[in-house]
Formats: sequence, structure tokens, C-alpha cells
Amino acid sequence: MRSGSHCQHGDLRQRRRTAGDREDHSMPFCNQCGHENSEGSRFCSQCGTMLPGADRPVPAPGVTDTAMLTPISVEPDTERVDLGESLSAEDEAAVGALPAGSALLIVQRGPNAGSRFLLDVDVVTAGRHPDSDIFLDDVTVSRRHAEFRRDPAGVKVRDVGSLNGTYVNRDRIDEVLLNNGDEVQIGKYRLVYYASGQA
Repeated sequence: MRSGSHCQHGDLRQRRRTAGDREDHSMPFCNQCGHENSEGSRFCSQCGTMLPGADRPVPAPGVTDTAMLTPISVEPDTERVDLGESLSAEDEAAVGALPAGSALLIVQRGPNAGSRFLLDVDVVTAGRHPDSDIFLDDVTVSRRHAEFRRDPAGVKVRDVGSLNGTYVNRDRIDEVLLNNGDEVQIGKYRLVYYASGQA
């Protein structure tokens, strides 16, 4: 039994050596488990270990860098979204047509910019898991990242133990009541919250 176990570790060491010797670092290998990760990954998608060369990115000129307490940092840019000018006529019409008690999230930045998600049930889940109500397919999003809950006071967003955290107006939150125009950041996605104006 021990020799079989030793053989597996020998294979893993060989995979590690091969991964470390590669000239092309676009597909990083994990030094812990040997898993090949997608380009740009900072942490292993298999075991969560920080990948080699996953140094903190240098912010672009004019962007203020902020200290992040999360294993994977999604650098917030300091440009504020002007909500009045950012809505297209089609989005304005969609917000205006919202039924009473519902709300809309519109992706302003990140993959799938322009996508809309209707919040019209008591609990809406968001994450990278295919069964999520709001499926956000990006490595910066945890499989089960956040949930939106209807409450007598409005809609609350709650982080459900995500790796990178959930942010509202650039502040990391555990749970917060959303106000019209709030920006919710989940990984690379920036979604703006619009509540129905109907009573």
C-alpha cells in the first residue's frame, strides 16, 4: 500500500517539476495538487492554493490601489458609475415596467455587461454554480457567492461565505439593505440595483 502511495506522490512531483519548467505560464499548474488552472488564475480551482507567480497585480496609472483582505483581489477602479447616464433607453423602460415589489439588477461592468436579472421572488441566489438563479461564470465568483432576499423593508444582499467577498458601493458587506442605484460587486461583475417605483 505504501509503495502505491509513494508512486502517486512521485507522479505528482514529476507533474510539479514539469509545470515549473514550462516556459509558457499562461496555464499555471498548482504546486500542491498538480491541477492545471486557467490563464490568469491566482488560486487553484481544485484545492484553493495560491498559484506560483500569483503576485498582487500592479494598478493601472490613475487607479487607486486598496488593501484587500481577500485571497484573490478584484481591484476596484475608482471611476464612479453615473447611474443617470449609464441606463440605455431600453434599460430605463425595463426599470419603469417593473411590477410592484420587484427589482432589477443590471450588469454595468464585467463579463456579460448589459445583462439584466429580475428579483421577483423571496430568495435569488448568485454564484458560479450552474444551479444559481444568477449564474456568473468567472473564477472570481464563488460557486455559492451571495443571495438577494426580499424583506418588508426592501431587498437585502447577503454574502454566503464567498472567497472574494460581496461589495456594495465598494464596501465589503455581510448583509445590507439595498437602495435604488446601489452598485453590487460580485467578483468581476458590477451590478446596479433598481427597485420598482410602483407601490
